[in-house]
Amino acid sequence: MTHDSGPGDTGFPGAGEYGGGWGSAPQWGPGAWPPPPPPTAPQPGVVPLRPLALGEILSGSFATIRRHWKQLAGVILAVQACVLPVMALVVGVAVAAVHRHIGPVFDLPPGEEPAAEDVVALVVAACVVLVLLGLIGLLGMAVLAALCPAVLKEAVMGRPTSFRALWRATLRRAPAVAGALFLTAVIAAFPVLLALAVAVPVMVSAAAADRATALLGLPPVLLLAALPPAVWLTTRFALAPAAVVMEDAGPITALRRSAALVRGDWWRVFGITVLAGLLGSAIAWLIQLPFNLVGSVTLVAALQGVPEGAGPSAGAVTALVSGLLIAVLGGAVGQMFQIGFTQLVSSLLYVDQRMRREGLAEALLAGLATDQAPTPQPQPQEPPAGR
Repeated sequence: MTHDSGPGDTGFPGAGEYGGGWGSAPQWGPGAWPPPPPPTAPQPGVVPLRPLALGEILSGSFATIRRHWKQLAGVILAVQACVLPVMALVVGVAVAAVHRHIGPVFDLPPGEEPAAEDVVALVVAACVVLVLLGLIGLLGMAVLAALCPAVLKEAVMGRPTSFRALWRATLRRAPAVAGALFLTAVIAAFPVLLALAVAVPVMVSAAAADRATALLGLPPVLLLAALPPAVWLTTRFALAPAAVVMEDAGPITALRRSAALVRGDWWRVFGITVLAGLLGSAIAWLIQLPFNLVGSVTLVAALQGVPEGAGPSAGAVTALVSGLLIAVLGGAVGQMFQIGFTQLVSSLLYVDQRMRREGLAEALLAGLATDQAPTPQPQPQEPPAGR
């Protein structure tokens, strides 16, 4: 039977529903010592319900992709089908709005300067397009970041799900995930922005005093100094999207939950996240490689078939379009795997940290036992004795 989560069903107990609450140790009874672990931890889904090792996190992510690839691919394709045309429309509208200013800026005779109004129009249009594309990309990434925790909470419990249920759960939490991603980006970018705020005025004043050469190394030094705090903050809030989806938390609450779960295990979370990114990139490249080879061979064959000085034939145009489509398809498939895999690893890190700190495994086992308990059947009542 397909599990269809309702609006209030998160699938995971929230903070404080089991154990000690916000990242504190669970209460195990007198003595506060945990009971000895069972010889073999129960595994109703893709991972055993106990603190996870690195290999179990990676294998659990692969197992989730293998079991739910249709639902994952369906949602990712639906997101790309919505996001990419909207981005293309934004760029097309912007180009159409400023097309009369493009020639006076980029197609000028040598030595002639473009008019100020043409330059301003292009700069304003470029800024608006960048902002709109950034917002659209953030919304698309928020849907994908909400997708993986939504499917993982079913995969951990061994429950099936459907595209419809997954799509509804993902869209319901996508705005909050977008808020968490935006706040994370703003907070993590603050050290870099602070470094730029110091470096730019210094460079401007030095240029005015003809001392710019002596201070050319200042911006790189400041940016390098700002990089470690930015990475530290990004890792500290890396589990926020999973908290948003699995606990129905708001953006700020999710950032606090992520910070509490990462505290004390920053290097472990950072190392596994980096390893997952490298592994996902390598596998995505391997996925794209045959597509790129076939597309390149098709393009070369089409170009060689065009006679010198003659226009391309219909067959050559068809081959060119086919080669480009094959290469684009390979890139889309590789990107789908990379995004899905890295987000699943991040979500499993969230599950692992909660099992280590908050007794989530025991809470999930209790809920699973309740779900599997047989429903008591009503006993037939004896008819009343006749008078």
